[in-house]
Amino acid sequence: MPPTPAHPRLRCAVCARPARMCICQWVTPTDQPTEVLILQHPLEVGHAKNSAGLLHLSLANSRMVVGEGFDAPALQALLQESRYTVLLYPPTDYASHAVPTALDAAQLMDPAKLRLVVLDATWRKSRKMLHQSPALQSLPRLALRDAPASVYAIRKAHQPGQLSTLEAICAALAQLQGDAAAYLPLLRAFAGFVAQQSARGAVP
Repeated sequence: MPPTPAHPRLRCAVCARPARMCICQWVTPTDQPTEVLILQHPLEVGHAKNSAGLLHLSLANSRMVVGEGFDAPALQALLQESRYTVLLYPPTDYASHAVPTALDAAQLMDPAKLRLVVLDATWRKSRKMLHQSPALQSLPRLALRDAPASVYAIRKAHQPGQLSTLEAICAALAQLQGDAAAYLPLLRAFAGFVAQQSARGAVP
């Protein structure tokens, strides 16, 4: 009988991952004026390849809430502080969705008064989350301009230009602030995280 590994369920107290999969070495403290609200699908919780945990630990002004459906009262409870709130999501077919509120470009001029809402899920699950939440559908949409190439080789992209949650949020914050350099340290750390997961067998 092979020996039983010592402490097989030992978890890191910071990142909550199994000790052998700890990602704390990649946490990169990053101050950002825009509040980031990450709505994470339950299936992403504890997923070894998920990037939102690293992002949340790194971004000072971020919150992460787990759920699949967010009705108007639930969403309103998360948006109590007065900020201009936008949903980071590409344009969709509005035939079965509420039409988003028009984006007010003037409101984007002050990043400190913004809140960026992001769905952390596979593309299929994120569409379902959006479909189940008319309150989310109604938020003004922010789309990425000139999205960078992804280094997220450990998860399969279904369309060109699809990014991980971490990459998408860094790109959006850089776009809002006009300062891409501010997020380069975190993106470099993310590349290290991807390499770590790939070396440990977290392949698409």
